[in-house]
Amino acid sequence: MSKVIIFGLSDYAELAHFYLKHDSQHEVVAFSVNQAYMPEGKRFKDLPVLEFETIEQTYPPAEFKFFAPMSPRKMNHEREKIFLEIKAKGYQLISYVSSKATTFDNQIGDNCFILEDNTLQPFTTIGDNVVLWSGNHIGHHGKIGDHVTFTSHVVMSGHCDIGPYSFFGVNATLRDGIKIGEGSFIAMAAAITKNTDPWGVYKGNPAEKMKLSSMDLKF
Repeated sequence: MSKVIIFGLSDYAELAHFYLKHDSQHEVVAFSVNQAYMPEGKRFKDLPVLEFETIEQTYPPAEFKFFAPMSPRKMNHEREKIFLEIKAKGYQLISYVSSKATTFDNQIGDNCFILEDNTLQPFTTIGDNVVLWSGNHIGHHGKIGDHVTFTSHVVMSGHCDIGPYSFFGVNATLRDGIKIGEGSFIAMAAAITKNTDPWGVYKGNPAEKMKLSSMDLKF
């Protein structure tokens, strides 16, 4: 069991607190945000909220760990920024894997948030800072890179290679053996039958590349 500090006060942070409290051996002891976002009263969910800039002075990395379950804003780059800042302070980051997910000794990186009803088939690896929302099928002999977000009910067939910073909308489907380029944005219900280009935006069935760049997306 680890004593864990959750970064953020968003819905993601509130959900992380719930899951860790009810479905893990970890103890959540505090929340943390940058000084500019400190709430009045410096409390959230009956726990202290700490200034991230100076947190190591009172909650040292040797005694506490972090979890940063953030949204995929700016194609996961904001989550990556906080992930790296936490590591730079010397903290380890835990991962949460739901007891209601099906796994087969998969290699899973740091700061992953894997919710209920995900199926991770054998011989597929998960990188750092990955979010798998509920109900995804992650096929065998695949690879998911760092800083990737799957929403819900995505079907990733076997032998797929998912580039870092990618985002998958609800009900997206990937044919077996697909290579998803870095930073690909796969829209809701898109059916991917061919490899994707880095930072491309894809929608439709079969999916086609749109003129819009994923770097222009605001979500």
